[in-house]
Amino acid sequence: MKKSLKAYLYLLPAILFLGVFLVYPLIDVCIYAFEERYNFASQSYTGVGFYNFRYVLSDPYFVTALQNTFILVLITVPVSTILALVISLLLSRIKKLRELFQTIYFLPYVTNTLAVGMVFMILFKTTPYSPGLINLLIGFFGGESVDFIEGPYWAKMFVMCFYTVWVVLPFKILILTGAIASVKEDYYKAAKIDATPAWRVFFRITLPEIAPFVFYLVITGFIGAFKAYSDEVALFGTDLNSAGMNTIVGYIYDMLYGNSGGYPSFASAAALILFAIVFTITVINLLVRKRLSR
Repeated sequence: MKKSLKAYLYLLPAILFLGVFLVYPLIDVCIYAFEERYNFASQSYTGVGFYNFRYVLSDPYFVTALQNTFILVLITVPVSTILALVISLLLSRIKKLRELFQTIYFLPYVTNTLAVGMVFMILFKTTPYSPGLINLLIGFFGGESVDFIEGPYWAKMFVMCFYTVWVVLPFKILILTGAIASVKEDYYKAAKIDATPAWRVFFRITLPEIAPFVFYLVITGFIGAFKAYSDEVALFGTDLNSAGMNTIVGYIYDMLYGNSGGYPSFASAAALILFAIVFTITVINLLVRKRLSR
């Protein structure tokens, strides 16, 4: 009994911290989400129900944010994972200067997100003084200039996806490089003795051995992409609704602090919708992983 009490005393600071900063806000969000027509100034509401969810789901800004987020997720997660896997395989075959290349690939991960976003904006943004480096390259090959920051939707989405892949790629390379290095060398030696083709070695040895790491990156990639917001601010500014490039997290922030802010009930409803989407996709990924591992 004394040992149990002592253990709980050791855990008490962590329990209090989680209770104050995690459990209480989560309960508060759930309460706000179901309080209809909540007035922030008077701290009053007209009833309890699903009005906030109906409002959010019918809000054009939220629909646009949902669309942008799903496009971002569906493009950046598979593209960044496949690119990281290819680069990691190439790095695993390099003996000289391997550490140098690993450092170079990891640099974007330790660089400030907003700073990288500013660089990308300068590369892609068209100004009265310069069409931007990317447009100069397009013009060199005979193409027409495109305003990637304030131009058509597909151009802005391309920049957003390209930037997101660039930011998340280093971490995935780091994880997969370590995973490939952990595969037993005996498997490769046996495959070499049997003159097994390289593609078969990859699909029969390397990929099955690093599959848990790949699934981890896919799951965390989905979660991270659904939480995207600061990257978009770095590229398109704080008024993402006007740019048509808002995300779900950006919509939640706007409902709390933006030009249309002061509506914690709508923000809470949107946050719970986001939680439901992320939870569903995570469960599906785990079920797929469990099925493939049999």
